[in-house]
Amino acid sequence: MLNQDKSALPPSSCITIGDVMTYWDHTQAAAPFLFAPENNAVLTYGQLAIEARHLLAWFDEQGISKRGHVGLFMHNGRQTATVFLATMATGRVVVPMNLLAPVDQLAWVFEHSDIEILFYAPENKVHLFNALQKIQAKFKLVELDPDAAQGPFMDITAGVLPQLKASDPALLMYTSGTTGTPKGVLLSHANILHAAKTVSAWHSLTPADIVLSSLPIYHINGQVIATVSPFYSGGAIVAPHHFSVSNWWSVAIKYRCTWINIVPTIIAYLINAAKANGLDANLAAQLKQIRFGRSASAPLPPEHHREFESLFGFPVIEGMGMTESASMVFCNPQDGNRRYGSPGLPCGVEAKVVDPSGLELANNEIGEVCLRGANVMKAYYQGEAETVKAFAVDGWLKTGDLGLRDDDGFYFITGRLKELIIKGGENIAPREIDEALLKHPAVLDAAAVGMPDVNYGQDILVAIVLRSETLCTELEIRNYCLEHLGKLRTPKTILFVTELPRGASGKIQRLKLLDLPGAKAVA
Repeated sequence: MLNQDKSALPPSSCITIGDVMTYWDHTQAAAPFLFAPENNAVLTYGQLAIEARHLLAWFDEQGISKRGHVGLFMHNGRQTATVFLATMATGRVVVPMNLLAPVDQLAWVFEHSDIEILFYAPENKVHLFNALQKIQAKFKLVELDPDAAQGPFMDITAGVLPQLKASDPALLMYTSGTTGTPKGVLLSHANILHAAKTVSAWHSLTPADIVLSSLPIYHINGQVIATVSPFYSGGAIVAPHHFSVSNWWSVAIKYRCTWINIVPTIIAYLINAAKANGLDANLAAQLKQIRFGRSASAPLPPEHHREFESLFGFPVIEGMGMTESASMVFCNPQDGNRRYGSPGLPCGVEAKVVDPSGLELANNEIGEVCLRGANVMKAYYQGEAETVKAFAVDGWLKTGDLGLRDDDGFYFITGRLKELIIKGGENIAPREIDEALLKHPAVLDAAAVGMPDVNYGQDILVAIVLRSETLCTELEIRNYCLEHLGKLRTPKTILFVTELPRGASGKIQRLKLLDLPGAKAVA
């Protein structure tokens, strides 16, 4: 049964995840919430609510505190989505953990997060136990197949979901920690639902909408954009374990998806496959059911943006968010008034650009982007010092992103403060190098980073992924850069790689480029 009522949305009295869950259970219990393509499983809104009530009673029986922290170490699947949402509905705090995190970082998160219980997938057992050997903390372990028809908690008599406050904590999410120790972002029900309402309103989501997203639930985009926002708007999600370029479109067509949630890496792979294999006319016609794609989590190069839309025939709406803001804070409008290369207009938040002293800058001047709004976290978990650094004295969150606002109110992100390349006293944004290289016909993906240099303090290293069946030499790239970027911005070191180091969301981990073979030898 597909969701038919396009006008029904939760009333304003729904202020927690549990409230929204109960509302849909009463109004459309038989409607599908999640499709799992690997085994054709379906989770309805009614089943989700039932399992939440059983999970509540099971937590009580297991001795998990009323506001206890519950770890989630699982890839996408029916049970993963159930535990993620149901845990918050029971009043506990869910702590999704990065399956790709290094052992030492994972061990640190286990101890810092104060989890009392951890659900983990069988395939992640080895990685998990390698991390557990490094810690003193003790917590319950529950092995759970993400694709299982039901969890162990279904054997317990169901309880009654508690009445929670909007300010109650719901989600503890750890930043990637690529430049240091991860920080725990503690988000309330109010933070999360404000973000979900904004996404739903901005994209006109209704119960008739179905999204295809392979983004992992341990990343804020996979959580709020691809899971909580469809949940809030009463729609459905199609959640494969992983992204697969070979069956992406067939899955979208099979489940009649009306939008897709993607990142620039996925866009690049889909473009490359379509250009290498051709685009079947029948497929192109079937894709007309998709009304838009949404790209975030990393900057979308304008060349890829235009190329994707030309190939597949529907618009891609670029946005931007961060863990500390429960995801989306900027987004382009869907009325055609978009800016390629821009994450868009502020949505759900106030935004401004400031100089190093905190004074707001005029339009078109580059500074640090700051945010304030109902979806912005109050503090890092057990991180008083980090919280003080993150907020200005007047309550604005300092994002660490460099950018500007144009005369029409659109924001443009030029880089990260920590990633800014300073060569001979000249500030160079890595994205300048990336975007110039992506215009080269042989380049599929590219990323620049500053590396130590005796003469300039820093020079430029760039890693390049070439398109399929394409040949290109270092000399060709160097000459291209000299022509399009000038001598100062031409990289000193050019490395050809099969893929760039990326986090769970697809965001380039620039500092890891310095660990690539050949990088240190020339630094």
